[in-house]
Amino acid sequence: MSVIRRCCCYRRCAENDINYNDMINILNNYSAILLDVRSRQEFKEGHIDGAINIPLCDVKKEVPKRITDKNKYIIVYCTSGIRSKKAQKILNSMGYKNVYNLISGFKG
Repeated sequence: MSVIRRCCCYRRCAENDINYNDMINILNNYSAILLDVRSRQEFKEGHIDGAINIPLCDVKKEVPKRITDKNKYIIVYCTSGIRSKKAQKILNSMGYKNVYNLISGFKG
């Protein structure tokens, strides 16, 4: 089992960047949501199975409607990890506590 880089026991931290193996570990052990913050077109072209698509520009408006539990484990990803890092910071500022950024992104 890989070790997740975090500041303390899955608690909110700006450094909650994870790799693919960490993502699988979280998905296998927690009821987590995969959040794809790429454009709708990018999502249509390919995505991780089970992911929901909310483009970065819609995160503030749409996430509270679709993810009401602020303690839910959320793994955000994009193509390179840059947009997802921005989404992670937005979600943290909105009070979501268990938000992880897939640093390697999704290449499809």
